[in-house]
Amino acid sequence: MKDLDARMISAHEANDRMALIKLYSEAADGANDLDASCFYLTHAYVFALEAGAPHAQDLHARLKQHGREA
Repeated sequence: MKDLDARMISAHEANDRMALIKLYSEAADGANDLDASCFYLTHAYVFALEAGAPHAQDLHARLKQHGREA
């Protein structure tokens, strides 16, 4: 997880929205519980919305699947 954290920090510093979408999605997939997973998914979703990325639909669907309507 330390490597993922370092990559997230670098992506934030570079304001690389596409990397942030990927990294927060990766964190969601590796989270230990549903709340943590949805926390990361929400961040990925927000970055996807901000970037106008097509990932937003899939991320929103995942959040809805877990009862987190955005």
